[in-house]
Amino acid sequence: MIFSRFFQNKWFNIRFYKDLKPVVSLFIWIPVLLFVTFLTAGFISKPNVAVSSMCDLENSSFKVGEKLVYKAYYNWQFVWVPAGEAVFEVKDNKDFYEIIVTGRTYTSYDYFFRVRDYFYSKVDKKTLLPQNFVRIVEEGNYRKFDSLVFDHKNQTAKSINGPSRSKTTTKNIPFVSCTHDLLSVLYFMRNIDVPAYKVGEHIPVKMLFDEEIYPIKVRYTGKESKVEVKDLGVFNTITVVPDLVSGNVFKDGNKMKVWVTDDRNKIPLLIESPLAVGTAKAVLQSYSGIRHKVTSKIK
Repeated sequence: MIFSRFFQNKWFNIRFYKDLKPVVSLFIWIPVLLFVTFLTAGFISKPNVAVSSMCDLENSSFKVGEKLVYKAYYNWQFVWVPAGEAVFEVKDNKDFYEIIVTGRTYTSYDYFFRVRDYFYSKVDKKTLLPQNFVRIVEEGNYRKFDSLVFDHKNQTAKSINGPSRSKTTTKNIPFVSCTHDLLSVLYFMRNIDVPAYKVGEHIPVKMLFDEEIYPIKVRYTGKESKVEVKDLGVFNTITVVPDLVSGNVFKDGNKMKVWVTDDRNKIPLLIESPLAVGTAKAVLQSYSGIRHKVTSKIK
């Protein structure tokens, strides 16, 4: 009732739209960032273990048929407003996993800023390295088509990038060994034994995205017990804090915090982050088709 009165207020509509537009697409990205920020914590430096030795990992954390659904919220003027949803799915394609993520704002938000995003990664089952990556973005009036074809033998990627499939440019991008795309890195890192690493240590990891190589830097901050996740239960968790890049979305010096199941699945449960405008969080709504029993759930 209170929420409906907000939307009937003309001032609220104008102000809310102005504040929401720069960050609403982040609601779809938050679950993706959530995976990236935690899972890259697997590269926290471990004594006597070289990063290059982690290039080939056997998958022991997820399986074909896994489905994770996240709900994203935005805190505006002390009101937590549900903004969108992202779905992560793992499908089978012979010797490859097909990882598909779809993100969308809810229908009630489409009036302000409509988001319909699609991410796809084809990953080798033996190495967990990416073969192909596709991103199709529809955010307000903004459109983007982004495709990568990886040649790991020659360490180059063919990028096809532009505002649409019919309006793209092609370029070859060199990369170093063990380079991943936005999605493959998520599932690769789920197979790292994070609790075996030292609390507080971190090292940068590189990822190819939007024709650029991006470093990701995360600190493993230890374990936290009895964390309640709305409508899902109470869990024992692993926590990490990524170093954020300040700019239009994140405030300089602010910290994002991520909670992940402390079990063999390593499922991200919750992320909270202050933004340049307001605060955002993403919460795991449901999971199915997971590989192992969720032993971290205590209630």
